Parts: sequence; C-alpha cells; structure tokens
Amino acid sequence: MTDGQHNGNQQQSNHHAAPRPSPNNDVKADTKGITVKKNDDIAEWYGQVVAKAELADYSSLRGFIVLRPNGYLIWERIQNELNPKITKIGVRNAYFPLLIPESFFKKEAEHAEGFSPEVAWIEKHPDDPERYAIRPTSETIMYDSYSRWVRSWRDLPLRINQWCSVVRWETKDTKMFIRAREFLWQEGHCVYETERECHKETMKYLEFYRQVAEELLAVPVILGKKTDNDKFAGAKATYAIESLMPDGKSLQMGTSHDLGQGFAKSFGISFLGKDGTTQTPWQNSWGFSTRLIGAMVMTHSDDKGLVLPPRLAKNKIAIVPIIFDDTKAQTIAKAKEIQKLLKRYDPVLDDREGYSAGWKYNDHELHGVPLRIELGPKDIAKEQVVLVRRDTGEKKFVPNAQILDEVRHALDAMQANLFEKAKAFLQSSTTEASEWNAFIAGIDGKKLVLAPHCSGAECEAEIKEVTKGVTTRCIPFKGDKPAAGAVCIRCGQKAKYNVYFGRAY
Repeated sequence: MTDGQHNGNQQQSNHHAAPRPSPNNDVKADTKGITVKKNDDIAEWYGQVVAKAELADYSSLRGFIVLRPNGYLIWERIQNELNPKITKIGVRNAYFPLLIPESFFKKEAEHAEGFSPEVAWIEKHPDDPERYAIRPTSETIMYDSYSRWVRSWRDLPLRINQWCSVVRWETKDTKMFIRAREFLWQEGHCVYETERECHKETMKYLEFYRQVAEELLAVPVILGKKTDNDKFAGAKATYAIESLMPDGKSLQMGTSHDLGQGFAKSFGISFLGKDGTTQTPWQNSWGFSTRLIGAMVMTHSDDKGLVLPPRLAKNKIAIVPIIFDDTKAQTIAKAKEIQKLLKRYDPVLDDREGYSAGWKYNDHELHGVPLRIELGPKDIAKEQVVLVRRDTGEKKFVPNAQILDEVRHALDAMQANLFEKAKAFLQSSTTEASEWNAFIAGIDGKKLVLAPHCSGAECEAEIKEVTKGVTTRCIPFKGDKPAAGAVCIRCGQKAKYNVYFGRAY
C-alpha cells in the first residue's frame, strides 16, 4: 500500500540518496536562524527549517533520517487526531512482523511486480527455508493471518490498523520527511462481507485523511481517483488526497485503496455466508506517513523558521519575561501567574538566563510557537501583556482581564488564516487547459493543470517523457467530466475524463 511517500509502480532513479552533511556544511556550523529565503532557494530553505527547528536530522546511514523529539511530537499529534476517528467506526490497532517471506509476494503477481524495485532483502540464513524482505507494505503478511482469522460472516467486517515503519530502497535524493528509505506511517487493512460496504468505508478513510490534512495541519487538499496506470499495484481502484507545495510541485499526502477481491483470492481468505455458501470477501487498505509533516512545514513556514498551526502545536504559547535586575522577581512571578492561567495551552515560560529577550523571540519563532506573550515592568504597571502572532507578526496590547479570551481568539484566527492562505494559493495555482500549448504554459507556470485525457497508459507515459516528468495526479471527484466533444490533451483521441497533471516529489 502506498500513502504518497512512494509509488509501487515508480521506476528506479540513477540519483543517490544524500549523505549526512559534512562538518563544513553542517547546519550546526551555521548561524542560529534561517540563512536563505524561501522564495530564493526553497530546497535549501526547507532543509534548514527542518534541521534548525530540530524536527529531524540526517543519519550517518545513507538514505535514512532521524526524527528528533520535536518532529516525533508532531507525529504523535497526528496519531492522536486519526486514532479516535478510526476507533469510533470499529478499527483496532495491532502490530505485524517486520519481515515478509519471499513466497508471500509471489502470491499476488501484480503487487509483487509493482514493489520489486524497492524491496530490501535480508540475505538468506542457512536455517531459513527462504529469504525475507523488510516490509515495504504489509498486505501480504497481514492477509496470511486474515486467511486464518476469517471463517464466517460473523467475523466481518474485520478492521485493523497498524502504526509502524516501512522500508523502500529509495535511490532518489533524500529529503527529510518527503523521501527516505525508511519512514513511519499507518496502514489500515479491512475485510468486508459486501462490495458496497467496502467501497463506502474506503471513501470514509479518505475523508478522515482530508480532515487531518485540512483541520489539523491546515493544508488544503484535492480529493480524487488515481488513473488506472497510477493506482496501487494489485488494487481495483486508488483514491488520494493531493496538495500543491509552494514550489509548484504536487504532493500526494494519503491514499485509500479499493482492493476488490484479488488479494483475498490470492491468500485464500474466504468466509461462510449467511446463506451457507463459501464466499470471497472484499478488502481495502489505506495509509499516510510522516510525509504529512513535510507538507505542513513547506506550506506554512517562512524565512524566520517553522510555523505550526495552533491545533497541531503542543506548546501553543511562549511567555517571555523582560528581565531587569531590580524588577526580576516581580516579573517572573507575574509570568508564572499568567502561565498558570493559560495552562490549558501548555505554555512555555522562557526564563533562561544569559539570553536577551530578542534572542528568545527569534528562537521561539524559529521553532514555530504559535503565540508569544511579552511581559516587562511597564506592562505589569499597566496591567497588560503584549500578544504576538507567529503567522502575521501582529502585536496586540491585551489587558490582563482579557488574556484568556484574546489568546483563544488569536489561536482560532491563526488556524483559520493559515488554512485560508494555503487554500488561496492552491486555487490560484490550478488551471484548466484544453489544448497542448495552454497545458505546457500551465505546467511551466508551476501549476496543477486540469486537462481532458483519453485514459491510455501509453499516452500518460508519452506526456511524462516529453515534459520530463509531468504525471497525472488525480481525477477529481468534482469536475471530472470532460466537455462534450473534448479530446485528449496529447493524443487527440476522445477524452474519458478530466485529470490533474503536475510535477511531483
């Protein structure tokens, strides 16, 4: 199963994964803040934001990254957002083996072929009957168990999810959170009595993904169906959420697959139906990964560093007392009083010694804290604080009696502003084209282009070749019907649907 981090059908690249930066280029040797502007060099900017906000780092192991506590905390927040949604409809979390016997892959030929370029194999041990793969996805190892667990219609639906890591022996450049050889994800795998129930829940999981992306991460997405040429290997249909990053590249952020009955037949999953006959069940699988963190960072952050949507941030406020020797005790006492008042927001009281208030402001901006409260002797005398929003930099003098209301309003306003700003960018960066020149102009303008297509795999491949990498992203649920008489953007044959095209990570 893919989540957008990697596609089982992708071809191998001749590029090499980026090694750990040398001491001469290591971000630790740089100044504290971001040294390049987002609009000047987004790749370098992104790497600096991730590293200097202490979200992740390169590992000495080529192609692998280390999630630092700040980054893993974001992943936990994402887990805490999804888990209640899936638990409510009966999904239960479990864990399956890391290693997969080679024979399991061979049971589903299309699936095996799709993943073969990316599978990492363990050298066969003399005591083992066959060699093992490190899981690139878990359909095969999980469905082997399902074949023993499912016996009758009373066992269905079977809904299981696992949070784990997978390995895809990626040969392209490593990009923290976006592309690496090992990454964290969740993968859900469900079994149903009827095709209708299976499809209904396949779409429900996609909607959950939209909610996580838009309501927690404030990243707007387009929902749609992947073309048959780009669907998950072995699936009947694949549905995805797609977004567009500030550099004009599309990012697939999650997928939900209707697997039909193919895997069930390959792995011998059957059940005794209510009518007393042996029947084959219907299945789906669905997943997203830590790639979501990369999308959030790239979408919202700025030249000062990380910008965290308030709902995602654990510590939503940094309280910075402005210290003078003669008023230090009074200022710290008032800051602690405010910290207690705002404890529901897990505020950080920054009373570190040896750092100026200005340095602390920059440090909390670098790490993406949504709100900052500044408090000095003059503010105490006026019975007020200074409230600063991370996204806009807006400063507001707030009377002490209004702190709770103003903080709540500011956090809500920031969450909404980040989403609306990103949504406006996505809308302005999508266009339609019905002829080739307009199509190319849209692509060159770093936009997603909705265009009619014939649905032919060879035509898709030709477009990718002549444009040096442009691919179909998804057939949108809205606007998928081509105009009367519309022809394919490339080959001129009758169009079967409208599909978004773009460059992607």
